[in-house]
Amino acid sequence: MQYNLISWNLNGIRAAIKKGFFDSLKELNPDILCIQETKARDDQILEALDGLNGYHIYMNSAEKKGYSGTAILSKTEPISVTNDVGISEHDMEGRVIAAEYDNFFLVTVYVPNSKRDLSRLEYRSQWDADFLKYLKSLEKTKPVIVCGDFNVAHKEIDLARPKPNYNKAAGFTQVEIDGMDNFTSAGLTDTFRHFHPDEIAYSWWSYMGSAREKNVGWRIDYFLTSSSLNPKLQAATIHPEYMESDHCPVGLKIGF
Repeated sequence: MQYNLISWNLNGIRAAIKKGFFDSLKELNPDILCIQETKARDDQILEALDGLNGYHIYMNSAEKKGYSGTAILSKTEPISVTNDVGISEHDMEGRVIAAEYDNFFLVTVYVPNSKRDLSRLEYRSQWDADFLKYLKSLEKTKPVIVCGDFNVAHKEIDLARPKPNYNKAAGFTQVEIDGMDNFTSAGLTDTFRHFHPDEIAYSWWSYMGSAREKNVGWRIDYFLTSSSLNPKLQAATIHPEYMESDHCPVGLKIGF
């Protein structure tokens, strides 16, 4: 069986729907769609998706209204679905959902941003460490596919202006880079780089300064997979043509 997986930070599911999200969903036709930044309560998400057929819907909303939040839309009903990582300081913002399927766990994540003044960098570092432990604990049972907005450009190739941003901008500090290094060093494959080691492609653009028109972007949305799944990987994609958010969808095709 082949799975067409899509991950997309919508920066507000209700706003994205007004911009044509349902048409894009039909075009992308994912077997499973992982959403970050729903910015809505569970009941608001269900209301916004009312009339959408063919998907089971799972949500994890933040305690703070209109903030963060994740969702999974799946054509196949998972074996089980769990929210959060089991650490109270991380589990108030609706950042993680794990869905178990026959051959893998699929985890969607919205990793905390370190903030413009880097005031949340220390917390972000702890988050990365704890989230990696969580993924490795799942991996003891089944291989893991983890996708979402990791809020970090891993290498210089992953952002348009690496030098002026290095150690100054959230998303490209050495602390955050080290965090992503730890994920890949622990046996998680960056699937886009697996297929496209030298391709310049971005998944997020600032709304300021006509960044998208100029393609001054960052690649901060990822599909990472347990290395045992490498033989199953078929394609990894980025879809900048979809404009409903400041992020674009990223995709993975995998076969079992």
